Amino acid sequence: MTEQDAQTPSHSPEEMRALLMRQRKAFTVAAPEDMNARENRLNRAIFLLTDHADDFAKAVSADFGHRSHEQTLLTDIGPSVNALKHARKHFRQWARSEKRSPMFPLGLLGAKASVEYGPKGVVGVVAPWNFPVGMVMVPMAGVLAAGNRALVKPSEFTPETSALLGRLVAEYFHEEEMAVVTGGPEVGKAFTQLPFDHMIFTGATGVGRHVMRAAADNLTPVTLELGGKSPTIVGRSADIPKAAERIALGKMMNAGQICLAPDYLMVARDQEPDMIGALKDSVSALYPSLLANEDYTSVINARNHERLTGYLEDARSKGAELIEVNPASEDFAGSNGNKMPLTILRNVTDNMAVMQEEIFGPILPIMTYDVVDEAIDYVNDHDRPLGLYYFGQDGAEEKAVLGRTISGGVTVNDVVFHNAMEDLPFGGIGPSGMGNYHGIDGFRTFSHSRAVYRQPKLDVAGLGGFKPPYGKATRKALKTMLKP
Repeated sequence: MTEQDAQTPSHSPEEMRALLMRQRKAFTVAAPEDMNARENRLNRAIFLLTDHADDFAKAVSADFGHRSHEQTLLTDIGPSVNALKHARKHFRQWARSEKRSPMFPLGLLGAKASVEYGPKGVVGVVAPWNFPVGMVMVPMAGVLAAGNRALVKPSEFTPETSALLGRLVAEYFHEEEMAVVTGGPEVGKAFTQLPFDHMIFTGATGVGRHVMRAAADNLTPVTLELGGKSPTIVGRSADIPKAAERIALGKMMNAGQICLAPDYLMVARDQEPDMIGALKDSVSALYPSLLANEDYTSVINARNHERLTGYLEDARSKGAELIEVNPASEDFAGSNGNKMPLTILRNVTDNMAVMQEEIFGPILPIMTYDVVDEAIDYVNDHDRPLGLYYFGQDGAEEKAVLGRTISGGVTVNDVVFHNAMEDLPFGGIGPSGMGNYHGIDGFRTFSHSRAVYRQPKLDVAGLGGFKPPYGKATRKALKTMLKP
């Protein structure tokens, strides 16, 4: 299937709206959503993935031109199954009402207060192409655990995976529980204009702005996971070879097509040569060859390959030094695919496109500092990133980096791994996103926190001096309330 075919709409706005209304009606009829029904849906989602893990890996590889079978199992299927199993284990506990303390003196008079966590209704899930299964099914753990129905719009750039997901969801779920709609940008635009009860979008910041505007017309609450330029700060106390290996692993995974991939590296000026050498050694050890290497992923399509090549040409023309890490000296220009080697960039400046846009590919700019405060200041002078990484053994320096910067999440002495912790909230801040999911945080994102107050039989308003005619009791209450 060509990219153009993949963008041919397959669901009309009327069909999507009708499907949403059917899901909402089914949700309303079933309310309150039974806990056993929620567990049943979580189980079916798990079986959908485990029964067809290899099928998904083949479909993803077909969409990418090539992606490692094992990588898809490790980064798409495995995390999805883990998220769903974690939710299955804990969702009953998460769903328990939470007691709150009524303000004085209502508590003494027998009043009770609590927060009840109920489902919102129908959640729209807009997923990207880079992890076309995981970016649907990881947030789905919170969606289903909270008792919602779901309508999914996967990316048009992974048509094989999207079609497979649509067939399997229809096989494992009634369309009133979960359904998949497919199509190109026009379908995506119409999808985000639907009156969902909540919507989660994962993708580019620019598209996220359009999604938020569309959601605003319906006052639909949104969770946005938008990526951004995640910095990696290497302190002087870092173990350079170990840091380089971990950075290389994170950057080369999925050929850098990860929202949390280290986007640029900041290292002490005198340690830059050692870091570049260690990065080259690490890449060579992980991927002795690239073109025919089953473990190394292709850039998704020609359009993105051209975009990345353009970044390199722009950087070269503006004075950057390009260091291609090509362990087997292979001829990438002569190949008929979209694989790219890692290119390290030195002497980068902010006027280069590669330092202005999220890279999303195997390009790693390196910047240098004399004191770590320069690195902190640089991060703070730019958009708040989705992830921030610090390498080093200096506790005071680590405290300064984490305390004086703001990011969606942090991994210390590695990259990306905070996203693998299902019990940690995952999300961005500012231009890198808003809202969180994973674990209990995802459950609460997709739940309505409903305040419930139970009044005692006593005349609380009268005893508290809250109803006219105002008098002695009122003055006593006000004296207590207005006391500094």
